[in-house]
Amino acid sequence: MKSEFDPITLEVIKNALGTIADEMALVVMRTAYSKILRDSMDYSTAVCDRNGCSVAQGLTNPIHLGSFPDAMRRIVAEHAATMQPGDIFIFNDPYGSGGMHLPDVFIVKPIFVAGQIEGYAATLGHQCDIGGIAPGSMAVFSTEIFQEGLRIPLLKLYEAGRPNQTLLAMIERNVRVPIQVMGDLRAQLAACETGERGFRQLVEKYSSAEFRRYIDELHDYAERLMRREIEALADGTYEFEDWIDGLGANPTPIRFKVTITIAGDGVVIDWTGTSDQVQGAINQPLPTTNSMCYLAIRCAVRAPIPNCDGYMRAIKVMAPLGSVVNPREPAACAARGITAYRMLDTMFGALSQVVPDSVPACGEGGPSAIQFGGRHEGQQFVAGAGLLGSWGGRRKSDGLEGISNPGANLSNQPIEVFETGLPLEITRYGYVQNSGGPGRHRGGYALVRECRVLSDEAVVTMRTDRRTILPYGLEGGQPGTPSYNIVNPGPHQAILPVCPMEAVVLKKGDRFCHVSPGGGGFGDPLERDPARVCDSVQNEMITPAYAFDVYGVSVRDGSVDNAATKSRREQLRTEQPGSTAYLRHFHGTIEVDSPRRG
Repeated sequence: MKSEFDPITLEVIKNALGTIADEMALVVMRTAYSKILRDSMDYSTAVCDRNGCSVAQGLTNPIHLGSFPDAMRRIVAEHAATMQPGDIFIFNDPYGSGGMHLPDVFIVKPIFVAGQIEGYAATLGHQCDIGGIAPGSMAVFSTEIFQEGLRIPLLKLYEAGRPNQTLLAMIERNVRVPIQVMGDLRAQLAACETGERGFRQLVEKYSSAEFRRYIDELHDYAERLMRREIEALADGTYEFEDWIDGLGANPTPIRFKVTITIAGDGVVIDWTGTSDQVQGAINQPLPTTNSMCYLAIRCAVRAPIPNCDGYMRAIKVMAPLGSVVNPREPAACAARGITAYRMLDTMFGALSQVVPDSVPACGEGGPSAIQFGGRHEGQQFVAGAGLLGSWGGRRKSDGLEGISNPGANLSNQPIEVFETGLPLEITRYGYVQNSGGPGRHRGGYALVRECRVLSDEAVVTMRTDRRTILPYGLEGGQPGTPSYNIVNPGPHQAILPVCPMEAVVLKKGDRFCHVSPGGGGFGDPLERDPARVCDSVQNEMITPAYAFDVYGVSVRDGSVDNAATKSRREQLRTEQPGSTAYLRHFHGTIEVDSPRRG
């Protein structure tokens, strides 16, 4: 029997929708004011159908993957019956509006064709400041959402084409850097206009009735693909746990426990056993939890599944209310990114039992988020740029470094971009020698960035991790190396906690140095190719002493001494497994003693 749907037409519509979402993303990048949108690309764009279901998402930030469905369901339920052309909605509140955390501001525009709603153009942008207790609005030490900034419920920013000047003035008055924030909001509005134009042309080309039929089929097609991929995985229950170091100077580790059950063509992801919500800003509202669960499964399968709501039907997420991955209002959540990345690490650990060839050892655990703020020459400044990243080693290759975590797709800012317009000077930026977890395929090297304060004073807040509980290795690979936050490195340095529960005040000339975690290793380090160890020595990424003590490779005059290497590796195989010699070399490199807090 001939198919009811032409597969070529379905493919054309699918690709056209993806192109519209990508074009929206380019508009944001080209017109945004802040560095966090323009250069780090911490934003997302999506195109939704008449029911508010996502049918395409721009190639930007995966952490937002599951956020649009939650938000759009609320918009459709509350406003679809009264929407009119020219309406544009704005919101950021995680409790009752479908937001993720307050810096992530959604702007959504209904798309009308011939007087009927046919879809929505949606954008999400991480604003560089949304008010609150600390510059950058991501203070870990917030204890309730009321301290974190301006909460915007689901409101109309434009009504029938007329801007809500009262709301715009309210936003402008409540942020530290209004020029950047209002400019970024205009960039999101421009992207929505672009999405509306492309979407309307697509509907008009095929007619409303035919377009709707193919959109419904696109969801069904994505579901069929996802269920077929899940069905090819081994049925079973797979568990894993990982931890966040904790908050403050005397942290209590925060547990993440996941149980992934694969049965037939469906999967259930259950977070029962995860720690309760905490008195700090790392609680994660449910939209982000959904996002990370969808992302982990998409990473585990191979088919190019359309990025629409349909595939999500095969995935069920269970997160206990009151836990750190589904908190009760008014739990603080501004720094929830650290929880999102730890969830991804935990799910990858479980999935390594299902698709071991596809899952790397643990990476850096997400971008380290360091926020600076203050006044300089009479003006407020806010500076925030994640430091990323270091992937774990993989079955067939080493870990990567200097690229985004799989959950983020962000960009590292070049020195020149970071310094522009800011009273901050980058004094060191690069890889850390003797870092990363040893393995047959090593973990990615850690990154270090140090900056000097040029203003009279600057306030620093940070969301970092992986100092005590290191990124895990796989199949005999060693864990990665720890992170550090150091004020004025040297004889009188101060080492800060991974998540200080108060703002850190720096004076003019003070230096702040962050060493990010290094990725975990994959496989037995004594099976690493000696030639590759020698290359690392020649490139000054590891020292000859590290090569000898950790990999059992003797490098002399730029070459491998095969006899000495054979003897040393035989000796190491008889010693206690799990040697931490590599950590001693790492700490010697950065001139920091074994992990301690100050």
